[in-house]
Amino acid sequence: MKCLENNDKQCVMKLIEELVRNQCHDGRLIGKEVADGVRMVTHELWLVSDNELRCKLLRTLRELGVTKKWARGALKINRKELDKKWRTRCNIEWGIRIKRRDIIKRVEGLLRERFGWDEVKMCEELMRFIGIDTEMLRKYGIEPCDWVHAGFDDIYLMGIILSDSHIEVVNNYVEIQLGTTNTIGAVFFLSLLREPSLSISWFNGKTRLVEVRYLIVLGKVDKWGWLNREELIKRIRALRPEDVPRLIAGAIDGDGSISYDFDESRSFINIVSCKACEKRVFLDALQEALEKLGIEGKIYESSDRAILEVYGKEAVKLLRLIIPYLRHPLKRLRAKLILMLRDGIIDKNTFAELYSQTMYEDCNNDPKRCRAIEVLARAAPQTHTHGSEQNKN
Repeated sequence: MKCLENNDKQCVMKLIEELVRNQCHDGRLIGKEVADGVRMVTHELWLVSDNELRCKLLRTLRELGVTKKWARGALKINRKELDKKWRTRCNIEWGIRIKRRDIIKRVEGLLRERFGWDEVKMCEELMRFIGIDTEMLRKYGIEPCDWVHAGFDDIYLMGIILSDSHIEVVNNYVEIQLGTTNTIGAVFFLSLLREPSLSISWFNGKTRLVEVRYLIVLGKVDKWGWLNREELIKRIRALRPEDVPRLIAGAIDGDGSISYDFDESRSFINIVSCKACEKRVFLDALQEALEKLGIEGKIYESSDRAILEVYGKEAVKLLRLIIPYLRHPLKRLRAKLILMLRDGIIDKNTFAELYSQTMYEDCNNDPKRCRAIEVLARAAPQTHTHGSEQNKN
């Protein structure tokens, strides 16, 4: 550190301010290594400072919203020393900071009370934004927003985790991260993870594509320690047949797809994984789980990815089992339409008309893609009251 080497304490102070403003002190958002570096710099400045500069440092940290717990850890002082000695000496009022989840609860409460916001209205705004005609669907007896009331449990969450998430253990707590640039995923993940922290970053600076990333602390390792590859596979293999549909629904909602081939008049269900990564082994475990239901799934590999595929009559059989547990709005809607066609409730022309609303185009022409920030502002504005913005090169 040139600032420290040159004994330029004001330079170090400005550096700490900049790092904290950019959330570099928060290991949950930026990574443990970077956050530890910020703590080290802060501690080094504390050691070489006189009382006046120490007071200035404490005031700066407080004004930037740093918690007392973080300050104690970085400065290597205990609670009594900070509260009785330094807060008194520096005349600093450092109360308990309102937590982000409390802010979002308050704002959401106001939205419900004064503006009539609820999860169904959130869904309807999402559907309107992506071009789904909810009134037309309801004329055919299809409720497009019942997914907001679909419950889920650890088995469903297991499916999400093994297909479309990043897991870390930080300070003996298990954290799960879900990121998306997708319009539907932004709202779907929000409904799935209650009280998450939110970060917004450039996914691709050239195309101006923005990613929304959710982070939630699940709990201590002793409860969630099974969230690693080996334990997950053991749990999947130990599932009872009646539990498997919830697992498969979670995996499809995470990184799977439900589609219909009009040329062949066949349904397809795919779950995708990269070919040369640790998640590839999960496809084998899911294939084994499907066998407990008497359903055949085949795995195909290309140069860079692997796909577990169920199609035709087997796909229809699987859809009947998983549809109560699907929570992704469009995947659930597609499943309903395919089964209604199969059961003769709607004809092929009606099916084609309704199904076409669920089809994706490219980012430039389709609001279903690449509009994560826009849809959150419209459908779930309380999300913009917390979280952080980051630049990602």
